Amino acid sequence: MARCFVFPGQGSQTVGMGRALAEAFAAAREVFEEVDDALGRKLSKLMWEGPAEELNLTANTQPALMAHSIAMVRVLERETALDLADARFVAGHSLGEYSALCAARAITLSDTARLLRTRGEAMQAAVPVGEGAMAALIGADIEGAEKAIAAADAKLGVCEIANDNAPGQVVVSGAKARVEAVVEASKKHGVKMAKLLAVSAPFHSSLMAPAAAKMAAALEGTTIKTPIAPLVANVTAREVDGPREIRDLLVRQVTGCVRWTESVAYMAANGGDKFIEIGAGKVLAGLIKRIAKDASIISVGEPGDVDAFTKF
Repeated sequence: MARCFVFPGQGSQTVGMGRALAEAFAAAREVFEEVDDALGRKLSKLMWEGPAEELNLTANTQPALMAHSIAMVRVLERETALDLADARFVAGHSLGEYSALCAARAITLSDTARLLRTRGEAMQAAVPVGEGAMAALIGADIEGAEKAIAAADAKLGVCEIANDNAPGQVVVSGAKARVEAVVEASKKHGVKMAKLLAVSAPFHSSLMAPAAAKMAAALEGTTIKTPIAPLVANVTAREVDGPREIRDLLVRQVTGCVRWTESVAYMAANGGDKFIEIGAGKVLAGLIKRIAKDASIISVGEPGDVDAFTKF
């Protein structure tokens, strides 16, 4: 049995996340304390008490989701003798890629927290609020999404595929007027439902180029080591373990498509048959069930999940 550890992205956050872990395990408390110290603020208090509006600000959401994931990893390492060096692969959805790299000891926890705060701030600042948008095309494949994009007037601005999440779920991102036009055009290209997403910026599109430049500078000043388990990268859907290549792919990821369907399919085709989602929510488990139908899947993010993990 070859295990793959996957880490969630934005959208999985909820007020109260990680609190039960911190109350139950010293290993989790240590993670939250280190993240708070690295950021110079009580992010843990915001995670546990809200308000939701502040937690949902992307500069807070990104390090918060990572902190929850790494707290769960450290608990499993201490309570179950988990060794991620035995993992077939690690991978994460968008910001979850940073969680994966931190879990695999490629980037320190403090550096990861600071990088994700910078990433969130840079992505929010890249496009004025109200000028960008994202939309989910439900029932769409890549070809259908591309046809819908082509059918919308290019003069309205950029629109690109941001996430290939699972069969029948594609997300597009770009200028608000063009994305709205794509939503309308998608009805003629076999898309069952299209809806605008409640996001604050057009993530994973070329409009994020200013954020990519800021992340290039931030990553250049950060030590990245070879991960103890190979990473399957978002933008290539292939494994990578070289620090220089990882750094370059993290920069490309800001503007590039999250190729989640291909990433999971790659892991499954190369020995991965057990997937463990680590952190908040069960979003990735739901997607993986639609991609790797023969794989076993579990989500672990709460104290009660430790025992379930040992039996998985």
